[in-house]
Amino acid sequence: MKLYGMRASGNCYKPLLAASMLGIELEWVETDLFKGETRTADFLAKNPNGKVPLLELDDGRVLPESNAILCYLAEGSPLLPQGRFERAEVLQWLFFEQYSHEPYVAVARFIAKFLPADHPRRADLPRLREKSRDALGVMEMALSKRPYLASTGFGIADIALYAYTHDAPAAGIALDEFPHVTQWLARVRAQPGFVGQ
Repeated sequence: MKLYGMRASGNCYKPLLAASMLGIELEWVETDLFKGETRTADFLAKNPNGKVPLLELDDGRVLPESNAILCYLAEGSPLLPQGRFERAEVLQWLFFEQYSHEPYVAVARFIAKFLPADHPRRADLPRLREKSRDALGVMEMALSKRPYLASTGFGIADIALYAYTHDAPAAGIALDEFPHVTQWLARVRAQPGFVGQ
């Protein structure tokens, strides 16, 4: 299988990390959105949304969206539970990541890390950091009760939320006030097959 992605992207890091932990070999195809490589005719034929990551299966089928790729890779493994409620609980965290976490933590990280110091979007950083702390507070509460986000233990919910949480300090978001999140980050890093971004 091929994974089209950009190394600097947390969303692209998610399937790389999951594949490493699952022992799945992927051919990495660096696709730099800053250079317009996701807007070429060839790439848009694969993903009309023009975004990475994009998983291309051996039979030519393609699957975009990082969390959908996580579900595909983890199917039938301990990283994605089979029970109806337990699977829905994992999906709940994946939806939380996309709607309550990534729009703030990842966007603040992007602005702080990649945009020039005089860029007008930097004016958004205080609001984004505040909303990021709200999302991290939800995680802190959950992780104060159990070691991983889902009740079934370590899985793709943790991988999805690790991807941007571990780099939150680059966005100017201190993790000191979230001790359970900080301890959880260390537990994720200790998982077999872990690879850094």
